[in-house]
Amino acid sequence: MGARAEVNILSQQHASLDAVIVEESQRPNPDFIRISELKREKLRLKEQIELTSRH
Repeated sequence: MGARAEVNILSQQHASLDAVIVEESQRPNPDFIRISELKREKLRLKEQIELTSRH
């Protein structure tokens, strides 16, 4: 798989996580631990996107 394709996949995953975070945040009783875990995963994906983009 090419770097551009990998970046596209990672970007889609990043956007999906963002949607899940927003959805969880808007629940009457949000699970803040889950939100924190999702944000960490989102940050990991962002870092992976940046690393992949450089190559």
